[in-house]
Amino acid sequence: MTTTPPPARVLSGMRPTGQLHLGNYHGALKNWVALQQRYDCFFFIADWHALTTGYEDTSALQQHIGAMVVDWLAAGLDPQRAAIFVQSGVTAHAELHLLLSMITPLPWLERVPTYKDQQAQLQDRDLATYGFLGYPLLQSADILVYRPTWVPVGEDQVAHVEMTREVARRFNHFYGKDAQFAGQVKQALGRLDPAVRGQLGELRKAHGQSGDAEAPGKARALLEEAAGSTPADRKLLSDWIAGDVHQLLPAPEVLLTPTPKVPGLDGRKMSKSYGNTIGLTEDPESIAKKSAPYGTCTSFIRTSPCASGCSRAAAARASAAWSARSRWSSASPAKRCRCGSGRHPTLPIRAWSAKSSQREPSAPTRSPAKRCRLCARR
Repeated sequence: MTTTPPPARVLSGMRPTGQLHLGNYHGALKNWVALQQRYDCFFFIADWHALTTGYEDTSALQQHIGAMVVDWLAAGLDPQRAAIFVQSGVTAHAELHLLLSMITPLPWLERVPTYKDQQAQLQDRDLATYGFLGYPLLQSADILVYRPTWVPVGEDQVAHVEMTREVARRFNHFYGKDAQFAGQVKQALGRLDPAVRGQLGELRKAHGQSGDAEAPGKARALLEEAAGSTPADRKLLSDWIAGDVHQLLPAPEVLLTPTPKVPGLDGRKMSKSYGNTIGLTEDPESIAKKSAPYGTCTSFIRTSPCASGCSRAAAARASAAWSARSRWSSASPAKRCRCGSGRHPTLPIRAWSAKSSQREPSAPTRSPAKRCRLCARR
């Protein structure tokens, strides 16, 4: 009788720092809705992570948590298909974070790219805290406590998952030992040439501590050619090199989202910390006010409606659902209208001033000196 193996597990989370925006939806939430149909999914509200950059005032945190759950459900997450929970409600996150902090070298945290990047971007905040330095390690604990196969992330979070893999390997190297297994390995190594034993030891160290993914393959090739190596010894030593026997914390794999990075109004990654977001439920007036300092991209509704009959007001409402990755070019006037269903074949996109919402009539169609800041493209 054959049994169907359980589906692979997926885990991801989101910080409750305010209203969800287009970056949250296109960069994560939309993908989660699709993943819950195929995997064993765990999605959590990372309220402890919200404290890393907003620890001064927590008065609105509970309100943000409730609003986030409502938005998740409205977007299509199904509690019958995926586990939805609040990070602080599971104390194992904090416990594992504490244990991992005992073995994680400080340079591993300091080299995370987002650490210095956010310090440079958020100079108005005091981020000289361990909470901010150590949040990638808390993220590692969030992941490893559930032993997921996949972690869906954007491109800016890939380094965090790779650090998680390194932390898991280091933990397994220290604590994934068994007295009986160790004795069997010692006997198998004793039947090999001393030079081969030395090479295997170096390969195991390279894989367990440095994360060399090619080390297990090199070890297997070395064992195949080694004199005095039996098939049982080769299997035992291959498992010893790869750490597959006592893998207490399995290393997860990265699952890049279909939209790895969504740019904001100013061209940087869309983030509430940068103040460049468009909220999922934001009203048209607020969107227009936000985008005014960067110029506008509404010349495509200048004179006539598109095939679906959208008006200026309708296009403004549709802009909240418009993908920030859309590309507009004056060289190709038959671009799709932001309402998503029609085209304006006779309305070329003109150059707009980044400092004014007024179009310059004398500007050429493709002015190299002008940039539409909303799309962050010329």
